[in-house]
Amino acid sequence: MSAIRREQHYTQHIGWLRAAVLGANDGILSTASLVVGVAAASADRSSILVAGIAGMVAGAMSMAAGEYVSVSSQADTETADMAREREELATDHEFEQEELAAIYVARGLEPQLAKEVAVQLMAHDALAAHARDELGISEVLTARPVQAALASAATFAAGAALPLLTVLIMPESSLAITVSLTSLVFLALLGVLAARAGGAPVGKSALRVTFWGALAMGLTAAVGALFGTVV
Repeated sequence: MSAIRREQHYTQHIGWLRAAVLGANDGILSTASLVVGVAAASADRSSILVAGIAGMVAGAMSMAAGEYVSVSSQADTETADMAREREELATDHEFEQEELAAIYVARGLEPQLAKEVAVQLMAHDALAAHARDELGISEVLTARPVQAALASAATFAAGAALPLLTVLIMPESSLAITVSLTSLVFLALLGVLAARAGGAPVGKSALRVTFWGALAMGLTAAVGALFGTVV
C-alpha cells in the first residue's frame, strides 16, 4: 500500500499571512502618505526623513500593540470556550456525544454513521473533536498573539523602509511624485506576493491595494499642499 501523500493547503499560511500583509501594506502606505504630505508642504529632505522615520517607528509599535491586543482577545475567547467545553465533557459526556453526532448529521452523514464517528473520535480525543467540529478551533487557525505582533511590526518596518529609501536616493525637487509612483509599484508587488502565497487572483489583489494606495497618497498630498500654502 502506497503512502498517503500529505497535501499542502493555503489555510496553513493564514495565521502569519494576514498579519504580514497587513503590516507591510500599512508600512508602505502610511509612510509613503506621510512623506508625500510633508513633501507637498515644501519641506526639505531632512524634515521629510525625520517625519518618515518617526512615522515608521510609531507605526510599527502601533501595529504590534494592536495585533497583540486583538489576537490576545481572540485567544482568551478560545481559552474560555475550551475550558467550558472541557467541563461539559466531564459532567455530561453522553449529551456531548449526541451533540457531536448531530453536527455530523447536519453535514450529511447518516445518523448511525454519525454516532459511530462521534464515539470513535471522542474515544481518541474528545476535547479536540469538539474544539474542531463544534467550536471551529484548530491548530492551523488558533490565535497566536506574539507571532502576530512580531510579524506585523517587522513587516510594517520593512514596508516603511521602501519609501524612506526613495527619499534618500531621489532628487529632492521631485520627491512627492517619485515616492508616490515607487510606492504604488511596491504596493502592487505586495499584492502579487500576497495573492501567490494565499492562492488568490493576482490581478485583483494588486489592483485593490494599488487603488487604495493611490487614493490615500492623493488625499494626503492635497492636505499637505493646502496647509503648506496656508502656513
